[in-house]
Amino acid sequence: MSASEVQRSPSRMDVASTSARSFAPTRALRPKAKLLPEHARGHNRSLVLQTLYRSGPCSRADIARTTGLTRVTVSDLVAELIADGLLEELGQREESRPGKPATLLDLRRDAFVILGLDLSEHSGFSGAVLDLDGRLLAREEVALEGSTGDAAIERVLTLVARLVEHAGPTPILGLGVGSPGVVDLGGVVLSAPNLGWTGVPLQETLHDRFGVPVVVANDANAAILAEHGFGGASADAMLIKIGHGVGAGLLLDGRPMYGSRFAAGEIGHVVVGTDGGDVCACGKRGCLETWLSIPRLERALTGAPAEARDRILEQAGERLGIALAPVVGALDLGEVILAGPTGLLDGPLAAAALETIRSRTMSEFHGDLSLRMSTLGQDIVLRGAAVMVLSGQLGVS
Repeated sequence: MSASEVQRSPSRMDVASTSARSFAPTRALRPKAKLLPEHARGHNRSLVLQTLYRSGPCSRADIARTTGLTRVTVSDLVAELIADGLLEELGQREESRPGKPATLLDLRRDAFVILGLDLSEHSGFSGAVLDLDGRLLAREEVALEGSTGDAAIERVLTLVARLVEHAGPTPILGLGVGSPGVVDLGGVVLSAPNLGWTGVPLQETLHDRFGVPVVVANDANAAILAEHGFGGASADAMLIKIGHGVGAGLLLDGRPMYGSRFAAGEIGHVVVGTDGGDVCACGKRGCLETWLSIPRLERALTGAPAEARDRILEQAGERLGIALAPVVGALDLGEVILAGPTGLLDGPLAAAALETIRSRTMSEFHGDLSLRMSTLGQDIVLRGAAVMVLSGQLGVS
C-alpha cells in the first residue's frame, strides 16, 4: 500500500486527520474516575475503553459499576464505540439467576494495527506492526550504515513504508516512534548527536508523508511506558536503558515526566564520583556512560581474566548506584528497572547498583527498593511506541 493509499484508507474513526493527540505529561496513563461535564465525554469514552482493555469482556452494567458512570451514559458511549468499530457484542452471558442474560462487550482488538519504530540502536532502525495488545505481527529492519542527517531520515521513511505494506487493508491507529536524544512534546528531535539531528520535526514529517497520527518520544521514555503498559511496572518507577548510551525514563504517579527542557532522564552525562575516569564524547571526564555503556563494558571485559570480570561489572554497578541514589531519595521511587543485555547487566552489576543505592539512602524509606531487569527484551521500545499511540488515540494503557 502506498503512502497516498494510506491517506485515502477508509476508517471507522477519524484517526488519520491529524497528528496524534497530545501525549501530555500531566495526564495519567490510565483514567480511573469520571470527570467534570465540560471534559467528560472524551474522558468517559476512554474510561469505558480502559475498563474493557484491562478487564476483558464485560456487560454494560459491569462497566457502569466499575467506572461509576450511569447506565444511560454507558449505553450511549457503547453505542458510539460500536459505531466507530472499536467495540463488539459477543453474545449473552450464561446466567444462573432468573432474568434476561446480560450481553457481553469487548474491545475489537483486530479493528486497527499500530506501527512502532525503534531508532535507538547505532547499527540500524527497527520497526514492527503491532496489535492493540502490543503483540508484534510483523517486523522490519533497515541498516543505518553510518547514515546521519537527511540520509538517516530517508532510512526512517523507507522503514515506515515497509510497515505500511505489512499492515495491508487494516486501518492504522497511529505510528509511535522511540528516538535517541532530546525530543519535545511536539515530536521535534531537538538533539540526537549520533544521528546528526538538531531540530528535526520528525512527527510532522512522518504525518505529512503517511497521513496517520504520529507520536515521537525519547526511546527511554517509550521504554518505561512499555514496562508500565505490558511489564507490570509500578506507577512510580524509573527505567534505565543501557546500550550505545545511557538514558532513563521516569514515571511519577503514573505520569511520564519530561522536564522543563524535555531532557528528564538524560543521566548518561552525569559525572559520577570525584576520581576522574575516562573522557566522554561530551568532553567531560567520568560521565556515567564512560562506565556503563555497552561498548565500554564490552571493551573492558575483552581479554579480562575471569577473576576480574565480576569486579569490572561491580564497578559499573556502583557508578550507576551513585547516579541513582539522589533520584531515588528525592522522588521516593519504589522500583528501578534495567533494560539492556541481560548477560552484562544482570548479576554483579545489578547487585552492586542496588547495594550502592541502599547504602546512600535512608533504609527505613528505601530498604525495600526493587531493582530488576526488564522482561520485555529487545522489543521494549517498539512496545512502548504502541503504548504512546494507545494513550494518545484511545486514552488507554
